Amino acid sequence: MIAATETRPAAHSDVELVAELSRARAAIAQQIHRRIVGQDDAIDHLLVALFSRGHGLFVGVPGLAKTLLIRTLAEVLGLSFNRIQFTPDLMPSDITGTDVLEEDRSTGQRGFRFIRGPLFAQIVLADEINRTPPKTQAALLQAMQELQVTAAGQTYPLAPPFMVFATQNPIEQEGTYPLPEAQLDRFMFMIDVPYPSVDEEEHIVSATTGQDFAALTPVIQADHILAFQELVRRVPAAPHVVRHAVALARATRPGDGALPEVREYVSYGAGPRAGQYLVLGAKARAALRGEMAASVDDVRTLAHVVLRHRVIVNFRAEAAGIGSNAVVDAVLKQVKL
Repeated sequence: MIAATETRPAAHSDVELVAELSRARAAIAQQIHRRIVGQDDAIDHLLVALFSRGHGLFVGVPGLAKTLLIRTLAEVLGLSFNRIQFTPDLMPSDITGTDVLEEDRSTGQRGFRFIRGPLFAQIVLADEINRTPPKTQAALLQAMQELQVTAAGQTYPLAPPFMVFATQNPIEQEGTYPLPEAQLDRFMFMIDVPYPSVDEEEHIVSATTGQDFAALTPVIQADHILAFQELVRRVPAAPHVVRHAVALARATRPGDGALPEVREYVSYGAGPRAGQYLVLGAKARAALRGEMAASVDDVRTLAHVVLRHRVIVNFRAEAAGIGSNAVVDAVLKQVKL
């Protein structure tokens, strides 16, 4: 385990840094599993997004520990954390902050002071993001993209590392504002959080109806995370890996020469950002596993979480009960090296 008192990774070469990141991954997962039962895939995708400097959208029914998972991650990483409960009456200033008028009692002078909103944290949980109006969604997504907040004509930077993990409840659709496709594209991953297995659910019930959760030990600090994020960018991806990522993204687009499933069921396919995230995610996944280069297998493993929210199916697909996951399955089956 990396000592929490260190200010930066002790390793110097990229080979040493990759080995250190792999050890950190095991330590982080071990600490998370002290509170979270199962959800191995969600945890893996969460860490890939973290070290890729990407944001994640979690989709699952209530009670699957989505909020607890993200809060636990922040605690294990020693990062500041804020949870924003998105509601229909939430305004942009409620999350970004606002100017307040103050008076200096000694001089009698008045002036405005900016009060920072909950966006000023290193890990932000946007809970039920689809329950708030588009104007507030846009304020959040602007901060995600630009890593800064603008209020009353002033710009305030957000301290790195800055990551947003949002949740959506797929079963409560009344009074919701689904994210437009262009805004969904800002999220690196869409992560489905499934129901636990029987054994996992029994463990969850036993653990949550007994004593309080175990205390966690911070594993790494912000400086470590920034160094590892820079490392991920340096991990090589061979030309054939990049070609495969681009081929997968392009295969989701309808048009001349498209796959039959895509031509029949897809209105809009994934844009160029999908290929970028496939390669960047593959680099992070490889480094987290202690490997020195991204592979085609890394790209294909991440295909669903990168592509499914970027593939917009048409009415014919909805009538036939075919979703974007099925389209991605068809693309993976057809697109080979």
